[in-house]
Amino acid sequence: MIVLGIESSCDETGVALVDTAGVTVPRLRAHALHSQIEMHQAYGGVVPELASRDHIRRVLPLAEQVLAEASATLREIDVVAYTRGPGLAGALLVGAGVACALGAALGKPVLGVHHLEGHLLSPFLSSDPPEFPFIALLVSGGHTQLMQVDGVGRYTLLGETIDDAAGEAFDKSAKLLGLGYPGGPALSRLAQQGDPAAFKLPRPLLHSGDLDFSFAGLKTAVLTQVHKLGPALEERKADLAASTEAAIADVLVKKSMAALERSGLQRIVVAGGVGANRRLRAQLDAACARRGVRVHYPELSLCTDNGAMIALAAAMRLQAGVQQAVPNYAFDVKPRWPLESLAAERPGS
Repeated sequence: MIVLGIESSCDETGVALVDTAGVTVPRLRAHALHSQIEMHQAYGGVVPELASRDHIRRVLPLAEQVLAEASATLREIDVVAYTRGPGLAGALLVGAGVACALGAALGKPVLGVHHLEGHLLSPFLSSDPPEFPFIALLVSGGHTQLMQVDGVGRYTLLGETIDDAAGEAFDKSAKLLGLGYPGGPALSRLAQQGDPAAFKLPRPLLHSGDLDFSFAGLKTAVLTQVHKLGPALEERKADLAASTEAAIADVLVKKSMAALERSGLQRIVVAGGVGANRRLRAQLDAACARRGVRVHYPELSLCTDNGAMIALAAAMRLQAGVQQAVPNYAFDVKPRWPLESLAAERPGS
């Protein structure tokens, strides 16, 4: 089975091809990605209408590129998968429309995929793929969640953010520091030059006794420090960035270790854009080593939104028999779509 995956949920257009022939875990044959970062920088954030229009321009050339790299033809594709949600409605509609039109033209079935499930399963494409069951720390854009994953489509929510997500805390703190867009990576780069203990910033809900997150208070604390520093901010900016990053990483690691302890599981998967953060990886590696726990990450190139994770999630759902791809070319998108709701959906829905 060859699956073509299309990702268009926000500001990256991704297309990929995976193959299940003769392998337990689908194999990535080729993928291509276009980021809209440069286009959105002038506005300090993603402009939804511009994002949608750019997806229209990029998706077919990327599909042609992927097919050429994989030495495959359109007729060899068995299933066309696309991101159904969550994400920006207009951007999602581009990928869904192209996927369903392509499926109809080829007479092939289509499958709408949950964006976060793509992130969740993306470490299966790494050189060190995990095994079920495991705890998953999902830190992608506006989502910060801890899940217990017992198999494909078998997800139990253990905790989530009650306000700002970790990615939002990075981005909003970066904006307060005048670092521009995209803020998270810029803050992390600057943090490497600073002292993470320079400022005493809060670790919200660190000792709450549950597995929920809250980062809005941290953003407010960063704003307070920016005002206190005034003209001295420029010379202390790296220290404040490092202290902010350390606070976020401390909370994520502590809650992840608590989830492992409560579940009794010995394996954790980290997925999503924030999963590429060096400090988070270093602290989580150290914490897991102390407890004798395995930790898995996606390849760095697959931490951001990409078509590979969408094709992979579709292929794994089909392999596991938890969903069916059908030749139904009427489509909808789900800008808001809780991951845990997948368990309640019927095959083919």
